[in-house]
Amino acid sequence: MDWAQPYGPLIETTMRVLTWNVWGEYGPHAERSAGIGKLVGDLDPDVITMQEWAGQATGLGYHEAHSSGPLPCAVLSRWPIIRREEHALPGGVTAGTGKAGGAMAGSVLFCELAGPRGPLQVFSVIIGSFRLDESEVRQAQVRELTAYVAATASRRHPALVCGDFNAPPDSDEMRMLTGKSAPGTPGVVFYDAWEVAGPGGHGHTWSNANQWARPGLYPPRRIDYVLSAWPRAGGAGHPVRCEVVGDGPEPASDHYAVLAELRY
Repeated sequence: MDWAQPYGPLIETTMRVLTWNVWGEYGPHAERSAGIGKLVGDLDPDVITMQEWAGQATGLGYHEAHSSGPLPCAVLSRWPIIRREEHALPGGVTAGTGKAGGAMAGSVLFCELAGPRGPLQVFSVIIGSFRLDESEVRQAQVRELTAYVAATASRRHPALVCGDFNAPPDSDEMRMLTGKSAPGTPGVVFYDAWEVAGPGGHGHTWSNANQWARPGLYPPRRIDYVLSAWPRAGGAGHPVRCEVVGDGPEPASDHYAVLAELRY
């Protein structure tokens, strides 16, 4: 290995990835959907993952795939989707009760994209348990998620795990995903695009400044992520830029979105 260039010459080209929990059909759905479509059109990302998807941003010329269930995920891609799978993340035991099935289940939609510079592996994820006392359940869902990624994704091609994890960066569940504690599945850890390439600051995607989030009286947190697997040859998948978007005075969802640029 050349320690000066461990990945070989670095790729100069990039792709733009947007992830957004779009809040289903809640609130003024038609008005919000128009706002979501406008922001997506203005940003023009290459790949979009959405959670709580209810048809938002359709008709913009993207290839589309979506999952079923109460918390559907979606992948919208500039490039053809050549493989798709759905995977459930069981709700398990509600923390502090010992009762099985009390916590909300999550879900994963996996899509392989025929990108112009080789396959892209994209996982759109929602960790269903959102209560502050359900870290135990989220950790179990993260273990299930990482086992699924390990069984599904090739280590040759970039792999992105994007979505709503309902947990802040210092939580046990996110530490498992980002190499700051023992991983949920051996060898399966990810770069957090905000941490690697963001502008600094809190990066909150759940904020009481958002009129749709404010009624919940939850603490502001960064709970939506673009995560990428260890960089592939040429640094493919390595984040070079990240920002929070959709956080203007008239938000279109109860979550703000995350836009990342990665080598590809």
